Amino acid sequence: MSTGTRIPLHPVACGEAIPPLEQGDRLTRDEFERRYNAMPKLKKAELIEGMVHIPAAVRWRNHAVPHADLIGCMVVYRASTPGVKVYDNPSIRLGLDNEPQPDATMLIEPASGGQTRLSDDDLIEGAPELIAEVSSSSVSIDLNAKLRVYCRNGVREYLVWRVHDREIDQFVLRDGRYDQLPAAADGILRSEQFPGLWLDRTALIRGDVAAVLTLLQQGLVSAKHREFVNTLAHPSREGVSFLERTGPSS
Repeated sequence: MSTGTRIPLHPVACGEAIPPLEQGDRLTRDEFERRYNAMPKLKKAELIEGMVHIPAAVRWRNHAVPHADLIGCMVVYRASTPGVKVYDNPSIRLGLDNEPQPDATMLIEPASGGQTRLSDDDLIEGAPELIAEVSSSSVSIDLNAKLRVYCRNGVREYLVWRVHDREIDQFVLRDGRYDQLPAAADGILRSEQFPGLWLDRTALIRGDVAAVLTLLQQGLVSAKHREFVNTLAHPSREGVSFLERTGPSS
């Protein structure tokens, strides 16, 4: 997992000691970034509501494998959907007190009507259309503090894969709050923000990637996906979601 080259936000005088990030530190976003930039060996740290969170070691079965499977599905979707980007563990600036680093992010490019931008120092600013977290030891923060931050800042769709519980929660932003969508009777998770992103919940949870991709290919040839691709190629109003323009996907 590559985090890229970090660009310091503040000049550092010769010999000046920069304190390390510590779990539970209370910092401004600028100070968080200054300390994070000075720790290139630290692969992941997040600022949530002004508090620093440094995840525990990444476990193979409970995080790395489901993370890779989910990202793989998103990349397949992106390959058939011009104007959509997928990011693995990006730092995202959300206001002055929050800089999460979610496991997986899918967004619409600004030129195609998306609501984010890339900063001059190569960070995402603003709320992506979809964020997903693979949650084992981090369930409490993913379903509480992060959920509130993502909702307040306008992340339109939020997925939480609760690995130990063998469940995937789907939250959709409506009227300024998150509605948790019930699992469909057929077991298919259908993204509202990215039509055609159909995920077989049961197959994904059990690690049957072949079955997941078989269903995803069906979503990619659906009428809603074709309509979405056309909308991305000819965005009518920047910042207005496909869902608001067309209604729920099927």
